[in-house]
Amino acid sequence: MGEVNQFRMKRIKSFLLATVIATATMAQGVIDVHSHIITPEFIASLESEGRLMDEGFPLPKYDVENHLKWMDEAGVQTAVLTLAAPQPTSAAVVRKTNEVAARIKKEHPGRFMFCAALPLPDVNAAIREAIYALDTLKADGIKLATNVNGQYLGAPELDTLFSVLNERRAVIILHPHRPEPVNKQVMAQTPLAMQEYLSETTRAAANMISRNVLARYNGIKIVVPHCGAYLPLAIPRMKSLAPVMQAYKMVGDIDWEANLRTLYYDLAGAHSPEVIRMLLTITTPDHLLYGSDYPYAAPQVLTQSLTRMRQYLSTESDLAPFKEMILWKNVKWLFDQTGEKPSAAIAATSMIVRIAEIEVFPQYLEEYLAFANEVDRLSVEREPGVICLFPMQSAEDSCQIRILEIYASEEAYQSHLKTDHFQKYKQGTLHMVKDLKLPGMKPLDRETMSIIFKKNI
Repeated sequence: MGEVNQFRMKRIKSFLLATVIATATMAQGVIDVHSHIITPEFIASLESEGRLMDEGFPLPKYDVENHLKWMDEAGVQTAVLTLAAPQPTSAAVVRKTNEVAARIKKEHPGRFMFCAALPLPDVNAAIREAIYALDTLKADGIKLATNVNGQYLGAPELDTLFSVLNERRAVIILHPHRPEPVNKQVMAQTPLAMQEYLSETTRAAANMISRNVLARYNGIKIVVPHCGAYLPLAIPRMKSLAPVMQAYKMVGDIDWEANLRTLYYDLAGAHSPEVIRMLLTITTPDHLLYGSDYPYAAPQVLTQSLTRMRQYLSTESDLAPFKEMILWKNVKWLFDQTGEKPSAAIAATSMIVRIAEIEVFPQYLEEYLAFANEVDRLSVEREPGVICLFPMQSAEDSCQIRILEIYASEEAYQSHLKTDHFQKYKQGTLHMVKDLKLPGMKPLDRETMSIIFKKNI
């Protein structure tokens, strides 16, 4: 039971630290953390250098009024603009793009934010542009490419830039670019956007984690695009192989928790309930953000995608408590638009917390405990909405069983009752239970509950 208890307590801690009490009932528009600005100057510079097809597909056209039209139709209140790939080689073009984005933000209050591009691989020029963009243009953050001309994020020469961004507690939006060096034949067979962009994103994040860049500069917050790329698969593999790599002195000690807590994830691209659940194996719900990838898909496609997300975030019982968080609250807190970041607490006032009181016939005690342990383990492992099932046995009377139960919502509880593992437990133990009481419990201080699970165990 030791590993099961440890897993359970980690789940409780992650959930309670990840969520907040909803304090407002008024309707709020969606905030889109992943959209792109494509300026005439940017297009002209790429055309003059013969780089229009660097990413393997033509750049879409961008127009502010069309962007606003789509936002109004889809119910998007605010969009965060970043420069599209590929990276310009000219610092002047980067500066001009940042100034255009700043002007759009100023001309349309509340509708746009922007994260400034930097003229890498020149680190000193990038630092100067970051300071100018953040201090003078009032950029909301910084956009960084996974690599520029083979200079990958995580490279030691970028530490000085990260130090400057860390001092300003900058939000960084990461975006994949063409890998360098590039195998053009491979890219022709599988276009960048279909696969290599995911590899690029994973590669850049893994590089930063392996050098503890995110742990060392922990004032920075980084938004990983496209549903986290391959990180839900890569991080467990990295963790399992780290001891071997360390034995050969290929990597040093890695502070996994400190690195991972700086990462946020936008849901642009192929989002789904299954993808979100996979992301929740490496992060918490307060680190998930809506993203559209405008204008890289037709407006009607983006609208349908957002409608589908709204639908499953309303109907999937384990995800429903996080709907507003994903669609707009998390971005507000990330960029600190509200002026105050809410304290960690329980997500929904509808959370079910109770202690089941069970008395078991003595002759069935061992068999019952086996059933209870199995349903406890499977429920916590398989059902995100089951936050805790913690069975305990009375020291004075071993037939007296108490189970601490915490469900994310009524919907999560009802969904739990329909699972195969619960039905197996229910039908298999009916004749074993002498008495059962399910008294409802009301937490007296939800704020203190979150503090409890901050403590190390």
